[in-house]
Amino acid sequence: MVSSEYERRIAARFATLDQDGSGWIDREDFSVAAKALLAEFGTTARSGKGQALYAGAEAFWQGMAGIADRDGDQRITRQEFVTGAVKRLRDNPERFAEIGRPFLHAALAVADTDDDGAVTVADTVRALRVLGVPEEVARATAAALDTDGDGLVGEQDVVPALARYFTVTE
Repeated sequence: MVSSEYERRIAARFATLDQDGSGWIDREDFSVAAKALLAEFGTTARSGKGQALYAGAEAFWQGMAGIADRDGDQRITRQEFVTGAVKRLRDNPERFAEIGRPFLHAALAVADTDDDGAVTVADTVRALRVLGVPEEVARATAAALDTDGDGLVGEQDVVPALARYFTVTE
């Protein structure tokens, strides 16, 4: 049985995905996130990185809709997210990691401002902030993602962290 505290935490995560504040998650929320990241890092939508980010956003949306859009209306309500996504994602956190991976991979590439294959903690904070994460939380999260203390964050750190964020019950 899912605790009410866990349901409250997951409902708060819903707000993270509801980028436009409409009260539901839809394809537009993922486009809004992609557009905001591109603007923050000065990357054009028509560039390779921009196209990859939009493709990743679409893949993330399709994966979320497949898991949680129970009535097929192309919108995930808070209740659908809490009841549908929570159970499915809790039972299989790797699935969530995999649906988010294309978007995260592309987002990291956009945030890799010097194209050296690594994203600084500072640029990770920028990316989190533009996605609506409060400053203090963004800083703490980025620091925690730098598991080896080298000042860099990689996909191997971010993908499992995203899955834990949405699926860990403790």
